[in-house]
Formats: sequence, C-alpha cells, structure tokens
Amino acid sequence: MRAGLIAGTLVCLSCSASFAADWWPAKVYNEVDGAQAAFDYIPLTKAEKKWHLCVLFPHVKDSMWVAAAYGVVEEAKRLGVKLTLLQAGGYENLPRQISQFDDCVAARTDAIVTGAISEAGMAKKFEEGLSKNIPQIMLINPVADAKVTAKVSVDYPTLGRLAGEYILSNHTGSEIEVAAFPGPQGSGWAEGFNQGFEEALSGSSAKIVDTKWGDTGVAVQLRLVEDSLQTYPDVSVLWGAPPAIEAAVGAVVDAGLDNKVELVSSYENQAMYDLLRSGDVKAFPTLAPVLEARIAIDTAVRVLESKEFTEAVMIVPEMLSVETVDEVNLDNIFAPRDWQPVYTVD
Repeated sequence: MRAGLIAGTLVCLSCSASFAADWWPAKVYNEVDGAQAAFDYIPLTKAEKKWHLCVLFPHVKDSMWVAAAYGVVEEAKRLGVKLTLLQAGGYENLPRQISQFDDCVAARTDAIVTGAISEAGMAKKFEEGLSKNIPQIMLINPVADAKVTAKVSVDYPTLGRLAGEYILSNHTGSEIEVAAFPGPQGSGWAEGFNQGFEEALSGSSAKIVDTKWGDTGVAVQLRLVEDSLQTYPDVSVLWGAPPAIEAAVGAVVDAGLDNKVELVSSYENQAMYDLLRSGDVKAFPTLAPVLEARIAIDTAVRVLESKEFTEAVMIVPEMLSVETVDEVNLDNIFAPRDWQPVYTVD
C-alpha cells in the first residue's frame, strides 16, 4: 500500500456501531431487461466473512457524494465488512483516481467499488482488477462499454428528460430561452443528462441558447453562469448540475433577473433540497445516492460469496417539486445533516 493511501489521501476515523433502519425493499429494475422489469431489491442479512472492500469516489465536495459515502459506510457496517473509502478531489484528477485504484490492488482488497471519473480513463484499470480476480462494481457514474462485474446507477437521459418535461409543463405555449450547465464534459453522466434534456426540449417552444461544461465546483460554475447571463439576458430558465444552480441563485439576483429566471437542477443535493423548500429552485429529479451506494456494497458482497446478484441495477427516479417533495423517501437521497464523511470501516 502506498504511503499516500495512509498519510495523504486517507483520513482514518472511528466508526460508531449505530445502524440505520431497514432500507429495503427498494424499487429498482434490471437495466438488461428494461424499466418494465421493476422488482423489489432485498439485501443480504449479513456477510459470511469480513471482506475488505475498497471504494473510489471522484470527490466528496458536495452532498450528493457525501450521501453516497454515507450509504457505503452504513451498509458496510450493517453487513459486517471492512471498507476503505478514497476520494480523488475532483473530476480533473483522473491520474489520482488511477493511483488510488492501484493502492486498492496493492492492499489486496477483495473487491473495488468505483464512482468513475471517466469510463475511458478507468477501463484498463477495471480490466487489470478483473484479471487479478478482484470484482469491479461501478457506482452512480455510468459505465457503458468497459468490462465490469456489476453496476448500480440510474438512467441519466431519463433524469434529463424528466427535468425538460417539467420545464415544458410550466411554460405551455410560451417561447422560452434555456441555458444548460450539464457538468464536466467527459464524465459520461453529464452527457447523459444533457442528452435526455435536449431530447425533451426538441421541437418544443423551449430553445437551448447556451450550453456550458465545467467541473462541479460552485466557483467554476458561477463563472459559467455569469458569462451566460451576460451573453443571453433574455434567458428564462437555467438548468444544470446542482453546483451551477446553487451559484445561479445569487447570480440571477446580481443580474436583476431573480423574478424572471426559473432554476431547475439536473439532480439533487442538500443545497437543492433547501432551495426547493425556500422556493428558489423549482424542481429536480433524484439519483437516490444513498440507496445506490447501499446496493453497490451489497452487490459486492454477493459477488464475493457467489450468491445471486443483478449485473446492472438501475434506480427508479422520481421528480421532486414543491408539489411532490413531501411524498419522497429522503432517507434514500441524503445523509443526515450532521454526518461527516468516514473513510474507514474496520
């Protein structure tokens, strides 16, 4: 194991013995069979041995990935397995995620669960892991072609379409200009969101006048939003990743457009939920990252114990708006507000 895994990247914290309430049955579907084959996911009660799982995330800079961290940590504790969580610090840090993958292999971990910064950038690493008989489980970020053992995600074009359809339902018959901020180009998930969003608006009264790509940091997205508002002062809707929409709340006020521009997020984080409650954000579809993370850990254990598992679990997405926010199970979406990322379960 490299020194960076011990000293620089990994912060070792003690884990409490508390357990969340039962999170199952969870409505999911098998991507191979399609959305019509929805079923109730039931996890294992306990692992047969104390497997060591290594988990790689792009970052924990926003509450979505913090929620995913909460999910993997709590499920590892519930099942009784060891877990090491490493985060690369951002989507610009592919070399760091590759190095962290090598650390997981060197540490002789039993399985690797990855939220990939880039499918293309990590594909060879997944193959290396499989060649060493280390199961490769993909989490949240889409992996379309790379060879892996299993994947747990959500259909990103579907989430993009849900957001686009919501916008159209609130602007019936009116022509609107839309600016889009999908996220980091090359991540896969950002392109998926954007694909579905464009499909939903195609041929409608809504016109996408600007699409800007960038890392999921609020400061980066703020510059993109401000530039777009200056270039397209008649824009009616801003749609994009939560950091962009969070930045846009203040940007539209500064531009004197706070009563003219509607904000819709492409997925959820804690800030989006708070802004939905306050009325600053109109709606967003859910990734349910806590649920995805729990299923990924359970899947890894199932693979290691040669038990039946689903190779491509897809979460059934929901659209949160002011009208529906009280109908959704938030335990699948957010970590507790006072929870801080824990990087080891031993």
